[in-house]
Amino acid sequence: MNIDAAGNATLKDANTRSVVLAAEYCEAQWYAAYTSANHEKRVSEQLGIREVEHFLPLYPSVRRWKDRRVKLDMPLFPGYVFVRIALRDRLQVLQVPGVARLVGFDGTPAALSADEIETLRASLGKNVRVQPHPYVAVGQRVSLRSGPLVGLSGILVRRKSGARFVVSVDLIQRSVALEIDEADLAAAR
Repeated sequence: MNIDAAGNATLKDANTRSVVLAAEYCEAQWYAAYTSANHEKRVSEQLGIREVEHFLPLYPSVRRWKDRRVKLDMPLFPGYVFVRIALRDRLQVLQVPGVARLVGFDGTPAALSADEIETLRASLGKNVRVQPHPYVAVGQRVSLRSGPLVGLSGILVRRKSGARFVVSVDLIQRSVALEIDEADLAAAR
């Protein structure tokens, strides 16, 4: 691999043609790192030590044992930690104990939409109850027209007497359910 004066990375193929690598290789983007079971918090700690920008969304959960109840912060997306890196720096993530791989297709990591990550951060930053939800591929697509999460789009799911709004991260096929008021909804365009 060669770096030219403009900072573009190039590779020589079998025909000795220069192939300019995509900008994603050099620009930091969000990726989903798949972790070993129940290693999300340890991976997050190690990424922090290595000064890699990461995001591990957590939600409060009360667990009961025989003699007590304990409030724990559980990963919202079990098995995943989100990292913001340039692909050239992916070894910083892949060398962390507990990280299996970066989620992608045909061996190439797939970048997440920065909007999806910001939506997750915004929803967790506000005083909204969230919990994991099964991935929803079909259903009515809606957006919030009022309230603290105005503009957020997702899928409407009814559960018991209340309405739930499901925001999905398509790449890892995981979703988050938010309790919402139906008056805040509008059909997405």
